[in-house]
Amino acid sequence: MVEDMIMKFGPLVAGLMLSFTSVQAYAQDDQMVSIEVPAQPDAIDLDTGTLPGATAPESWHQQYGSRFARNVTDATLTPFLPDPAKATGAAVVVAPGGGFRTLSMENEGWDVARALADRGIAAFVLKYRLNQTPADLQAFQQADRMPRDSAARPPRPAPEEMAKAIAPQLTDAEAAFALIRANADEWNVDPDRIGMVGFSAGAALTMATGLYGPDADPAFLADIYGPLNAMPVPEDAPPLFVALAADDPLFQTTDFGLIESWRTAGRPVEFHYYEQGGHGFGMYPKTTTSTGWFDAFASWLTMHGFMEAK
Repeated sequence: MVEDMIMKFGPLVAGLMLSFTSVQAYAQDDQMVSIEVPAQPDAIDLDTGTLPGATAPESWHQQYGSRFARNVTDATLTPFLPDPAKATGAAVVVAPGGGFRTLSMENEGWDVARALADRGIAAFVLKYRLNQTPADLQAFQQADRMPRDSAARPPRPAPEEMAKAIAPQLTDAEAAFALIRANADEWNVDPDRIGMVGFSAGAALTMATGLYGPDADPAFLADIYGPLNAMPVPEDAPPLFVALAADDPLFQTTDFGLIESWRTAGRPVEFHYYEQGGHGFGMYPKTTTSTGWFDAFASWLTMHGFMEAK
């Protein structure tokens, strides 16, 4: 199993563990402040098991005016269902980012899901299991200090290390799709019209789920400031939406191989390359055109028929 994942995940996620940390769009309010774990009454346990070897309990902090989860040991899925009167039957699994060390639950999770539900799309925020970090927030902040630009980051981890690291998250993502399909009638979801959108490390998980999660079979994929390296693309790969800011410090040396891979395979792909926005812009209101990514994504979903009830 691990050997197969090494071959598949190596080209996709090498370097993400150290690269896609919680770099965010706002310069202000960058101080991490511990907060109580918020009530999540609608969160559903995915029953993928507690993260093996975990010792630090789940904790939350606030930063950039948004809430983040850390040391998630048990995966959950939170539904955000649209008004039945405007539900289209389409659905999206939303995977927040944070370097597999934190989860931007508000900016890249709940806010995205609410916006989708408002447009008639059932959205499900995936709180996937994370790699363990120091339980103490100050100790975590010290460990989290590292170069943010692509040229100064440490060498990429070996593919085997990456493959082992992402296995729990892929299991969580596949379980999310299975849960949605199992409750498709109750949630008014078409089992064949479930896609996935991810941010940063969540985008890496999205791409892995779409290409290497055979039981997930997403109808479409959205990679928001996630991996852009070239990779083999199957002939039946789902339509792909990509958004990135040109001033993102994590992508100063990218060659946009992912886009070319999709085009070469003859599969649908749309790429928005914004002049400004940095990394982690998500749903933050900004003066940059990157703020328009969500409207562009919604238009793309409309073009592919996911905004129409069937």
